[in-house]
Amino acid sequence: MTASINFKRDILPHLIAVLVFLLLTVVYFAPVVFEDKGMAQHDILQFRGGAQEIMAHREKTGEEALWTNSMFGGMPSYLINTRYPGDLSGVIHTVLSLNLPAMAGNIFVTLLCAYILLVTLGMRSWLAIVGAIAFGFTSYNIIILEAGHNTKSLTIAYIPMVLAGLFYALRKNLWLGAALLALGLTLNLHFNHLQMTYYMLLLVIVWGIVEVIYAVKNGTIVELLKRGSVLLLAAILAVGVNFGRLATTAEYSKYSIRGKSELTAPNSGDKTSSGLDREYAFNWSHGVGETITLLIPDFYGGGSSTPLDKDSETYKAFVGMGAPPVQAEQMVAQGIPTYWGPQPMTSGPVYVGAIVCFLFVLGLFIVDRRWTSWLVAGTILSLLLAWGHNFSAFNYFMFDHFPAYNKFRAVSSALVIAQITIPLLAMLAFWRVFRDRDTIKELDRKLLMAGGITAGICLLVWLFGGMASFASQVDAQLLQAQYPVDAIRADREGMMKSDAFRSFAFIVLALGILYFYVKNKLSATIAIAGVGLLVLVDLWTVDKRYLHSGDFKPQVITNYFQPTPADKLILEDKNPDKGLSYRVIDMTNPFNSARASYFHKNVGGYHGAKLRRYQDVIDRHISQNNLEVLRMLNTRYAITGDEKQPVQRVPGALGNAWFVENIQKVNTPDAELEALTGFDAGKTAVVDVTKFPVQEQNYTSANATIKLTTYEPDYLKYEYQAANAGFVVFSEIYYEAGWQAYLDGKPVDHLRANYILRAMQVPAGKHTIEFRFEPKTYAIGNTVSLVSSILLLLVLAGAVAYGFKKKEREEAIAA
Repeated sequence: MTASINFKRDILPHLIAVLVFLLLTVVYFAPVVFEDKGMAQHDILQFRGGAQEIMAHREKTGEEALWTNSMFGGMPSYLINTRYPGDLSGVIHTVLSLNLPAMAGNIFVTLLCAYILLVTLGMRSWLAIVGAIAFGFTSYNIIILEAGHNTKSLTIAYIPMVLAGLFYALRKNLWLGAALLALGLTLNLHFNHLQMTYYMLLLVIVWGIVEVIYAVKNGTIVELLKRGSVLLLAAILAVGVNFGRLATTAEYSKYSIRGKSELTAPNSGDKTSSGLDREYAFNWSHGVGETITLLIPDFYGGGSSTPLDKDSETYKAFVGMGAPPVQAEQMVAQGIPTYWGPQPMTSGPVYVGAIVCFLFVLGLFIVDRRWTSWLVAGTILSLLLAWGHNFSAFNYFMFDHFPAYNKFRAVSSALVIAQITIPLLAMLAFWRVFRDRDTIKELDRKLLMAGGITAGICLLVWLFGGMASFASQVDAQLLQAQYPVDAIRADREGMMKSDAFRSFAFIVLALGILYFYVKNKLSATIAIAGVGLLVLVDLWTVDKRYLHSGDFKPQVITNYFQPTPADKLILEDKNPDKGLSYRVIDMTNPFNSARASYFHKNVGGYHGAKLRRYQDVIDRHISQNNLEVLRMLNTRYAITGDEKQPVQRVPGALGNAWFVENIQKVNTPDAELEALTGFDAGKTAVVDVTKFPVQEQNYTSANATIKLTTYEPDYLKYEYQAANAGFVVFSEIYYEAGWQAYLDGKPVDHLRANYILRAMQVPAGKHTIEFRFEPKTYAIGNTVSLVSSILLLLVLAGAVAYGFKKKEREEAIAA
């Protein structure tokens, strides 16, 4: 006997859901899907600049370049663009995303995973579609795409699948749930945005605590531990699939700005700092009052640059100041700083929807406490973490003591927890209204209470919001630039009141539909469709403020990386070692742009996890225009941004490697870094002898020569000739976890000099030196990933087979 599949019952509803999600996605991202347009996503453009050398090497050789010299003098490619052949989960993602283009695929997967979560809870298809829309079109999901945070978006997208696996394993079928958890967590980890995974784990911990409490009360703790053990094995399998990625990231993090500093922290005696700088990590802290943007999107003026129209007070003020109407219209259309909240800047608010907030409050009254306890606790935790330095007593303690929490920045993104918990509780309430309408006591009164609370807040803001100051941190600069600040503040007030009334209207409409349903005046089908349509319109129209069809342009990448006159001049360099390893510094934006990295080996670049020692050198020396440091980095050209003289030659670049005459011995990292001030990089090498004992201190470098003869991102070959033993400094970044030196083909030790560079004591004569980047972690990680990937595929196949068997047994019993 085989399990019978009823197409209409078992397949058609889910097929319709997928088609609905596909339709919504392709309509929203039509320019991407149908016109092959793209968007100038800041982080994606920077990624392309930094990844160009890696991608070109891959295309040329078919091999992975695990190191690149295109940014910050050189760094591992792990967090830039590295493929892990052993990890087969990317194929699964391609299938689940229908291979849709970036951005479109992100939202489709978000909708699909949210739908999977809600269906596993037991919701009917149409209810789950409404809930998926509430999850998927939360404004933050759209805003991070506009900024280019594609991997963050996909990491968030798979969180509901992880929760679905946990729920199904704990409340329904252990083995099917464990398989779903393994798949969801594998894909969540695949995109390597560990901050988002970290927030997910915090939510899971909160849920786990509640489950333990209920298990103790109900006497089911042994069963919970049994199921938890299987789920732990599923999680280990997911980690195994991603082991190559996670292992190299963990290894690199120790040397990056996310790891422990070797320098003495200011005002701390002899202690060193660990993790990110606190001020840097909490720079983007969500305001306490800013929490209301979950309900009223433009309460704080929307984004830091908001296009306005001719009806705005700012436009009228520009015209009143004498600006021609056409010019005034262009000025306001380009964007006005309407945001007046406490963050340095923002692309837009985290808006979960007025109706969703209303349903969330309703959930407090009608959803089982076993759900509300952890969902409300998770929401509160999310808000507290997002407040950052605005609630320092809690968050500084977390930063200083909670494991790995000090590795992450931009704590406002902790609201990702709330954008999961709020829609989930909202949908549980929505579901219960239709499932248990006749058994919930005083449901009509509870509906009115929830609507009164949320709509009442909106009404109060609409009536009394004008009492706020609407003053922003940027207003002083706007006054200096002769902007009409009073008019801008008037527009901020108008935006707040307009959105307050807007949210009020959506809540009242949704409340009315549900109230009439409860009173048997509307059918369930009409009520679900009506509220679902309102949720879609509410979120969709706010999303379009931040990402709309006009933002998509043809050939964005190609146009952005058109060579400038400066690039062309540098690329015309006819020196013998052209194309090998000289570097360029882009003075127009040295450490927050990787555009120059597309064409050149760059002293600067753009990356959120630079090598910590290199960041120390940036802070102490490069940013202070220390010419000797630029010389030792073989900086040959500076891009000036001046049209008349776009390029300047940096005097005295030392080349790819050179012999020095003496060693300046130091005993601490602080002394090593300080010694780069006022030293002659061509004659002296600074060495921390506590880590790299050096016996000789003076060398004869006369007539000694060394030349780089072969360059690949992860392979360098030099030839040198010297009459005496010598000490060579290489203009390459020292990184102990993978670089191996060879002298005439035999492995030899090398050491660190000048705080960040490689160096080597070499014998007299004519010899060949090679450097190969051969990190063992990558090789081991790939092997573990491959084995785990095969196991995952077997587990998924087994889960499908088990599901059919289970259905067959159920049908046999029913017969």
